[in-house]
Amino acid sequence: MNSKCVQPLEMERKDSNVVEEKLSHQCNSSCLGPLSFHDQAVGEKVSLSQGSRLATRAATTFRNGLVFSSRAVKIREKIRLKLVGSAQRWEGALRVGFTTVDPAARQLPLPPLAFPDLTDCPGHWAAPVPELFSQTDSELELWVSHGGSIYIQNKTLKCRIQTGVDVSKPLWAMIDVYGQTTSIFLLGSHKRGLLCTRRSCPAPGYSGHDESVSLPGMNAPRGSVDDCVVCMVGEASITLPCGHRCLCQLCLSRVIYEFGSCPLCRQNIWEPEYKLRTGDVENPTEKT
Repeated sequence: MNSKCVQPLEMERKDSNVVEEKLSHQCNSSCLGPLSFHDQAVGEKVSLSQGSRLATRAATTFRNGLVFSSRAVKIREKIRLKLVGSAQRWEGALRVGFTTVDPAARQLPLPPLAFPDLTDCPGHWAAPVPELFSQTDSELELWVSHGGSIYIQNKTLKCRIQTGVDVSKPLWAMIDVYGQTTSIFLLGSHKRGLLCTRRSCPAPGYSGHDESVSLPGMNAPRGSVDDCVVCMVGEASITLPCGHRCLCQLCLSRVIYEFGSCPLCRQNIWEPEYKLRTGDVENPTEKT
């Protein structure tokens, strides 16, 4: 086996009970469960914030930017990413893919690169994101099909970037914050079914902001009880079906699209008057 390949870590972690509880959480039947970046398996130059949903690589290097999903993802569960930082001094951009190796079982430090350090090893599939998809402020969707192909999509384009993924085993998303891309934000995920679209939710205990980091367009909290619980700046003028008056007009569509549940009680807010289009542009007759 290639000497760079990861070896499972055969030891129990002290916080295994916390991790298990975090990953098994589910709001309701339409919830896919919490989704963030795995906080125990990150590249040497990566820092996590915003409830482990913002991954930032040091701009002084182009590598050591590996991150993984906090849980195994489902086939055709579309993971939504926003590219929020870049450093023009480097060449190349994001690499994305999937792995059958549980991030919690990985030895540290992680290899510097997803491609080829990990793709040379069994159970890893990744490829570079084409330039058209990798501009700063771009929003991408990443998923694996039932046939084992990896797809990415933005608002107008869809591209197959890899094939041959073993879909018979649990799969974790694998993202390399590489090259010009220095920071990515995990917006959540969704999976369209015959009757409804299921969505991920924020991790339990995540308040929706982190005082140490501000995303583009996110304002600093003021702390008023009448403030929106998401941006902490706008007036909480929207009352949800559960009765909580906790969102401003600007944050309403974001919460519905990303989570589909009340930020306070997690009750489903997908009532007819609140439904929005998900923005899927793929051909509904195409099975990918």
